[in-house]
Amino acid sequence: MLRILAALLAACCVMVGLVAAPTPALAQQWNDARTRALVERATERRAQQLADTALIDYSATAHGYVTFLAQLGDASGEFTEPPKVVKADQLALEVYWRAPNLSKQVIVGRRDTLLAPTDIRYHRDHLGIVQNNFPNIIRLGEGDEVRDVPHPLSPVGLATYDFAIEDSLEYQLPERTIEVYEVRVRPRDPQAARVVGAVYIDRSTADVVRMMFSFTRDAYIDKQLDDVSIVLENALVEGRFWLPRHQEIEIRRSGTWLDFPARGIIRGRWEICCYKVNTGMPPGMFAGPEIVQLPPQDLARYPWQGRVLDSLPLDVRKVTAADVARVQEQARELVQAAVLQKTTGASLSARHISDFVRVNRVEGLALGGGATVRFGAGRSVGLQGRWGFADHEAKGRVSFNFQRAGAGSVHLFAERSYRDARDLEETSLVRNSLAAQEYGSDYTEPYDVRAAGVGVELGRRFGFRWRVTGSYETQDALSVNATPATRTYAPTIPAWSIREQRLSLAFERPTSLSIFGTELRLTGEVRGGFFQGRDTPITGSAPHFGRAFVAADVERPFGDQRLVLRTALGAVGGSPAVPPQEYIFLGGPTTGPGYNDHEFAARLAASQRIEWHVTVPFIGIPLGRFGRAPASATLAPFVNTIYVSRAAAFRVPRTGWYPSVGVGALIFFNLLRIDVARGLRDGGWTVSADISRDMWGIL
Repeated sequence: MLRILAALLAACCVMVGLVAAPTPALAQQWNDARTRALVERATERRAQQLADTALIDYSATAHGYVTFLAQLGDASGEFTEPPKVVKADQLALEVYWRAPNLSKQVIVGRRDTLLAPTDIRYHRDHLGIVQNNFPNIIRLGEGDEVRDVPHPLSPVGLATYDFAIEDSLEYQLPERTIEVYEVRVRPRDPQAARVVGAVYIDRSTADVVRMMFSFTRDAYIDKQLDDVSIVLENALVEGRFWLPRHQEIEIRRSGTWLDFPARGIIRGRWEICCYKVNTGMPPGMFAGPEIVQLPPQDLARYPWQGRVLDSLPLDVRKVTAADVARVQEQARELVQAAVLQKTTGASLSARHISDFVRVNRVEGLALGGGATVRFGAGRSVGLQGRWGFADHEAKGRVSFNFQRAGAGSVHLFAERSYRDARDLEETSLVRNSLAAQEYGSDYTEPYDVRAAGVGVELGRRFGFRWRVTGSYETQDALSVNATPATRTYAPTIPAWSIREQRLSLAFERPTSLSIFGTELRLTGEVRGGFFQGRDTPITGSAPHFGRAFVAADVERPFGDQRLVLRTALGAVGGSPAVPPQEYIFLGGPTTGPGYNDHEFAARLAASQRIEWHVTVPFIGIPLGRFGRAPASATLAPFVNTIYVSRAAAFRVPRTGWYPSVGVGALIFFNLLRIDVARGLRDGGWTVSADISRDMWGIL
């Protein structure tokens, strides 16, 4: 045992070193003579363009999308899963400009699609484009988001920013290729309201061809903002005038929902074309607000092609565009992370809503809660507790956490908990509490654990997130103490009373694009340990176990339809035998529809589901200011099979294949799912209703 603990300690020390290792300094030469000469030329050239009397006016057309997305993080505070589209607006603009600084944008076409209830309202300037690469002072969100930030290429900007030539690049314009310098920009005072990013300057003419930038923390008027990232690209019109061609903006706000961060994202993307220069526009047409919209009946007549989501770019739907991601990365590199991040103090803490109130067969009604106290520099203390009214027992956890942005974290913890032996949730915890209270249907498999140890989050490596945990534990069986409103509870698993030294490696590949156009999410854990009996000696040389489990979700869209595959596979071995709490448990709405909850327990088990999602007509439901639920639903016929080998003696012995068939219906923005299934081998009919799996993490 001492050798094992020594190895754990050595491994954790190495991992802590990886977490705490400093990042290398940037190699740029800031403010050298060549760079200063270039940015001074670019500033002078930009001033000349703003005052160019040859450009009297212009008109253009712009087509774009403004999309609102929502994203939930995990209990580690990171946003690993891609955001989901909540609302997407498609817009068509007529753009007008007249010297010296008159601007008018008319929304001549607008339509939207709603994928979840929301009452989001955009600032007016989110519905239009940025003209002339901003004036010398930058404002966003009508001044509510960013206000009075000096432009880097302005007289004030030359005195308040550092500049460094990063690279020399070829830049492809529609009509020709030019050579540009990428010049990185950072504030001399990172605590001030400033820009962070890069400008791309024509080597020969010093014209600004492109800008990519974010802002420091103090630039944000709205303190809920995480960051604002902007990409502006220009085109050379009539061989002389650099005017907008392509623009992207991403605005991210976040708060917390229990221990989970929640983020709202506004993404705008615009393509501008078809310029007409010096056509003679009367000054009177620029009266009133800069951005206006035609009446609804006129907007409805715009000749759109297809549906909004059909034309919405994939990276707008799912992940941050590459250029915007690069802006965010540059901002993190160029100034200290603390300047770009919000600070927090003490807050309410919980991993699920069910941490406040839940029902199961061991605790009956259980109430709990928790708090997290953050001390800055990535240090925090977490406290959680719960009391069961049927078992009259307290459970709790205390953890000391050390986190470094982008480099992982270390958690020291001690706990007394009722650990769930299952690998996959069959239902949400909220649904499980309701079913347990009313019908005696509890899908958890709890056993008693008292543990102390250390966990190390290694961050992202090879496309996966990794976590190593080492602990010393005592484990024991639990008894049924509660009584449901109807029916009776099944017995708990006969967990062994043991002491255990455990080491586990958990990994996760967040949902992302994979081969053949699929969206793949992969999770798993490999763990093992040595154990000994607490009350009854366990014979054999160094009793031990080893266990592996992996789950994969694969989805592939085919137009309006979608193929969904869900796979789970686990195996466990040990000597002289495997503790019951380490067996693989399957059966229930997720892994075995048509069969009872966890009626399969084995040392080798697998589950495979194949679904086909198709949209069908349904009843639209008005939701007032939150929009209207779509007049459609998703029908999901499926087949499922379980394979078990070396079944547990404490359950009805079942081996071989256990297939089932069924159909699911997803309604109300696909947030509610109802399944009907039939087990084809010694199974029966089952009906299940639950919230969407996407929400289980917080329920």
